Amino acid sequence: MPDSRKIIIDTDPGQDDAVAILLALASPELDVAGLTAVAGNVPLALTEKNVRKICELAGKPQTRVFAGAVRPMTRKLVTAEHVHGRTGLDGPDLPEPTMPLEAQHGVDFIVEKLMAEPEGTVTLCALGPLTNIALAMIREPAIVPRIREIVLMGGGYFEQGNVTPSAEFNIYVDPQAADVVFASGAPIVMMPLDVTHKALTTRARIETFRAMGTAAGIATAALLDFFERYDEEKYGTDGGPLHDPCVIAYLLKPELFTGRHCNVAIETVSELTMGATVVDWWGITGRPKNATVMRDIDADGFFALLVDRIGRL
Repeated sequence: MPDSRKIIIDTDPGQDDAVAILLALASPELDVAGLTAVAGNVPLALTEKNVRKICELAGKPQTRVFAGAVRPMTRKLVTAEHVHGRTGLDGPDLPEPTMPLEAQHGVDFIVEKLMAEPEGTVTLCALGPLTNIALAMIREPAIVPRIREIVLMGGGYFEQGNVTPSAEFNIYVDPQAADVVFASGAPIVMMPLDVTHKALTTRARIETFRAMGTAAGIATAALLDFFERYDEEKYGTDGGPLHDPCVIAYLLKPELFTGRHCNVAIETVSELTMGATVVDWWGITGRPKNATVMRDIDADGFFALLVDRIGRL
């Protein structure tokens, strides 16, 4: 498709990252220029391998995959094996990938791609901690005005946090990187827990994927079966929130989401609230608006989109 939207996916798979990547690779409206792995849900050696496993599951082994930052900018790496399992992709039994990892560093790829493509044509889809994107901005500040948009999963305001009382995991892992990105001036769309906690993988929704009978459908059901057990116990819900696919769904069908353009600041000093996304929802501070913060989702429409696209793989 000549008018497909060029994207780079920065990710730390993670079961919900896997579903987001499958959604992107199944959608002709999106031209996935490359995927950059970052340390997050599990260490980098696993996240880069998991990205390649998912590309092969989608039947897209020609996709370019790069390894990026091995740790946050200034803090020790915090991981989430208790949520995602030892491999980060526990659930399905996916084979070891045979497609290669690109030799270039993920941060260098982000810089090079944004400098090479026409201004305002490349969208960054951030599904994990923002380390790679912040490092790219620090390395070459000239990329910032060239970014079409950064659509990211991270933060929480009304729902607060999921790894500490006030911080969501992706932001908490590297708050300094998040601070760089939110202060950069690049256009940002933020998918916080406020949205993703409304996109629940109910039993009926998971069975729809399993019933496809395809490799991608069966693997998606297995990923979600494993992923949801932690959140179901924590929140007492039927199903767990499907965080990262909201980023890709927004590019395909923005009308599924509603939110507000406002200021978002990142807490980087207090250990009590480290990584909190301070959203000026009511416009109290007068600080410049730097992000469109989503609050609501048409969950049925979102899952219909997922089922339609993953069913094509």
